[in-house]
Formats: sequence, structure tokens, C-alpha cells
Amino acid sequence: MAAYTIAIVGAGPAGYFAAQALQNVETEDLKFSIDMIERLPTPWGLVRSGVAPDHPKIKTVSKVFEKIASHKTFRLFANVEIGTDISVAQLQEKYDAVIIATGSSLGKTLGIPGEDLPGSISAADFVPWYNAHPDYVEVNVPLDCDTAVVIGAGNVAIDVARMLALEPSKLDPTDTADHAIAVFKTSAVRDVYISARRGPEHAAFTSPELRELPKLEHTNVAINKSDIDAAIVRAGAEPEKDVKSNLDAMLLIAESQKSEHERTMHFLFQHTPKQILGTERVEGVLYSTPKGDVTIKCGLVIIAIGYQAASINGVPYENGKVVNTGGRVKENLYVVGWAKRGPSGVIGTNKSDAAAVVELIINDMKSPKNAGDISDLLTNQVVVDQRAWQKINEAEVAAGESKGKPRVKSIRRDELLKLGLS
Repeated sequence: MAAYTIAIVGAGPAGYFAAQALQNVETEDLKFSIDMIERLPTPWGLVRSGVAPDHPKIKTVSKVFEKIASHKTFRLFANVEIGTDISVAQLQEKYDAVIIATGSSLGKTLGIPGEDLPGSISAADFVPWYNAHPDYVEVNVPLDCDTAVVIGAGNVAIDVARMLALEPSKLDPTDTADHAIAVFKTSAVRDVYISARRGPEHAAFTSPELRELPKLEHTNVAINKSDIDAAIVRAGAEPEKDVKSNLDAMLLIAESQKSEHERTMHFLFQHTPKQILGTERVEGVLYSTPKGDVTIKCGLVIIAIGYQAASINGVPYENGKVVNTGGRVKENLYVVGWAKRGPSGVIGTNKSDAAAVVELIINDMKSPKNAGDISDLLTNQVVVDQRAWQKINEAEVAAGESKGKPRVKSIRRDELLKLGLS
């Protein structure tokens, strides 16, 4: 029997699906011991700190993660940072294979004047701020203006705009961070513009996200019907399935618009941002459009044009991704998920992606190293293992029960460590 040791760096969806793929191919003659390493004291990655709080169904995938973690040869090492506490090279020496599954946490920038003004924020900062990520508690989100602009044409842009345009009491039964709910309840924002550089036929939204928008109880959603009509013509007689679904969903919104609510989400297409205007803080966005330059006055801009991976020493990066060939990086180092292919697809996309990389790993396998594991490398580090995480999880869920929420997240690292290790 061959028993191999695998280290997975990153405890988000890509990491768990890689662990699941390894567990699925185990036989009597092929076994894997899996050590999952996570920088934060908590696992689940974007499912905990990226998925919009008003989409609780998406978060139920965490039950799958916990089933994977219950496997007798799975161990969690959270609160351990690669590059600081231990290196990738050290892991490569100890393990038969090391899988990078760290995702893409850095927001892409527009590269236009005014982007650094106060009131101009990346979605990569805003989303984890309202999702109680320990590193983003202090992000300043100025909601003292009546108009906000979201630049981007993907689901993250819709999530961000929806959070800004929701009637804030709708967040009370969610696991939105308490500090964020308090700020949203003081918000003066009443108009939120989602601006896309290209036409509706090129938008990266998904139709389920679009079809949810008319269901918002206290928010108008406005799309110019002429924009959609023109896009339908440009898309041709036989558009791709996803494009047709999106255009159908947008046409439905355009043809049945509400106007009775005080909050409105507006969609702008063929608006290319040229400059974020302002002196001391954001005052507006200057756009280039087919009809000439236009300015949208606003006090808040959130940039949601994509993500790129944060680098780790010892891992080659290019264009915001880990340099790889089909998931193979070098020697016994591999990559899965967004760090491998860029920020594309939904959570489930990581499943097939991970299965393909695991097949590659198995084909590359030599004799087991039997060289020890991460326990030999961590001497002074406070580690959150699976048992400690379960204590954190149970405490958060219990705190939420009395408030009618799925959980109340502890935010600061010291609070999380106290819950898990006390």
C-alpha cells in the first residue's frame, strides 16, 4: 500500500474540493493524509468572507466542507501563514505534493486618475469588510452621500450594488458583520449606479443573479430598454446560451420597472471610466460613452473589475495567477482554483478543476517521502485545528440563534483564538 502526504495551502472552496478529490480516489492500495493550512483562524474562504450575506443558500456548501474535514486522515492547521511561519520550500521537502489553493484576494485596479481618492474603494476591501474578515474591520466606507457608483459587470458588482441599495433592516437576519450593519443603517445612499464598459451582451453577470433583482422588496431596479434592444440586435439570431439568458433577464427588468421605492439600482452600459473626480474625496466619475463624455456625481466609488492572486515566496506568478501548466507548477508543487485559472466560474467550478489536478498529481507520484509533516515545522505558532474551529463555529451559531441569525461572526483574531482555544 502506498500512503502519501499532501499539503493544501488555503482552506477555501478550491482547497476543500482538492481534498475531496483526493479522498474520492483512495483505494486499498492508495491512501492520502491531507494537511490543510490556512492563514486565518477560520476556514471556508470566500464562503465565509466573500458570498453575499443575503444569499445564505450558497453558504450551505460549508456542510460539504465539514464532511470532507471529518475524514480520519484530514487535519486543519489554521492561523498559520505560509511565507511567514513556514515556507513553501519547507512544505515541498516534507510532503509528497503541495497544492496551492489560496484564491485571488487582491482587487484589480482601473489605472485612471483619482482612483486613490478617499471614497474610492476596491470590492476586494468592501466585500470582506461587510463579511467580518479580520483583516478588513478598519476599512472606511463613507455612506454619507446620496449616490454611489459600482464599476464592473460581474456578479461581484451586482452583490456590492445590492448591498448598498438594500433597505438595511433586510440585513438583520443575515450574518453580515455587526459593524457593517450599523454603518448601513446610517447610510444616505439612495441611488446606486452599476457601470459596465461594454454593452449588455458582454456583461459577465449570471442570469440567476439578474432574475433575483426584481424581487427586492424596497429597491427599484432600472435598466434602459433601448440598451437591451440594441444588445439583442448586436448579439445576432443565435447568441450563446448564457448571453441569451442574461439579455432575457435584463429585458424583463427593463419592461417591468418599479419606481415607488426611495432606493434605486441603475445599470449603465457602454460607460468607460476616464477619471474619478474630486479633490479631498470622491465627487464623481467622468465617463466616455458613445454619445460623448458624461459625469455621474457621487461620493462613493467601488471598483469591482476582477481579482488577482496575492503572491507567496517560492511560487511563480504572472498576470495575477500562479504560473502553471494544467495545474502543475514545478517539482511537487501544484495549484487549483482561482490562483490557477483566475477569478472565473462559480464555487462549484472548483470541483472539476480540482479533480483534474488530482489526476495529474497521481500520475506524477513517485515513492512516498515519509519525511514528516508540518508538525515538525511549527514550534511556537498557535494553531487552530479542526476541533478548535468547531468550537468557534458552534459559538458563533449559538450567538446567532437568539438574534434570529445563522451566526454572529467573531471578527478579531484574538476573539476567534479565545473561542477556539479556551
